[in-house]
Amino acid sequence: MLNKAYHTPVLIDKCIEGLHINPSGIYIDVTFGGGSHSREILKHITTGKLIAFDQDEEAVVNTIDDERFTLITANFSFIKNFLRLNNINEADGIFADLGVSSHQLDAPERGFSTRFDSILDLRMSSKNPVTARHIVNTYEHEGLKKIFKTYGELNNAHLIAQAIVKQRSIKSIDTTNDLKEAVISLSQKNKQHKFLAQIFQALRIEVNNELGVLKEFLEQSREVLAKDGRLVVLSYHSLEDRLVKNFMRSGNFEGKIDEDFFGNRQSPFELITKKPIIPDGRELLLNNRSRSAKLRIAQKK
Repeated sequence: MLNKAYHTPVLIDKCIEGLHINPSGIYIDVTFGGGSHSREILKHITTGKLIAFDQDEEAVVNTIDDERFTLITANFSFIKNFLRLNNINEADGIFADLGVSSHQLDAPERGFSTRFDSILDLRMSSKNPVTARHIVNTYEHEGLKKIFKTYGELNNAHLIAQAIVKQRSIKSIDTTNDLKEAVISLSQKNKQHKFLAQIFQALRIEVNNELGVLKEFLEQSREVLAKDGRLVVLSYHSLEDRLVKNFMRSGNFEGKIDEDFFGNRQSPFELITKKPIIPDGRELLLNNRSRSAKLRIAQKK
């Protein structure tokens, strides 16, 4: 049964339109979550199948009782292997919503939000042995600096790392409030919320290896998609969006487009969206968390 509070879907109509669903086709939702997008996909399928992935064990409560539907509780970086285990070689469409679910943000014990004081966790799956608490208490200065500079895009990453190392030498940084207290003095006036969001984003990306997982997923999607199959991806920050944009444009993560002997551009995809689709004013009013969403769609040649 769907828990409506689990996650408010973003750009759902545009996502479904982008998949260009064949009623007898095979589709994959690699970020099942609350199941909103999956349920909408199923409305357009008759004899087809929908395979969904989610590594978060709590998402199982939203599973769909439908013979056309299968939920796989695993990270979507293993999409190719699990599809083969389910006797599926090709898919007509793959959908990914790369955002953190409302459920995860609103669950204090998960540590995803700066609104609550809880143990520093930030894991998408409890099977992951690495937590944010482990990172801030064990990584050396240079390692912390790299995380906050690369994943948080923070110009004062050196000072942030320095403050964390200093604080943990006095007392272990175990909770979200411990971390906030260690770094908040380094934020610009009236920009504390954005600053903390960048700190937590950087740690979440490191904990879950999000960019590495995304790269593996995108590369496998090229192999799994059938000819004319659609790849539909919602991203929420520039690091993800850049990888998705470059991959759809060129088939690699650098965005370098190869040319054949005659100068023809070589790419495994045709861009359906030249520019990303973003939420309109009405959706932003209904769901403030959609404000950073960018939807990109490509079709395999």
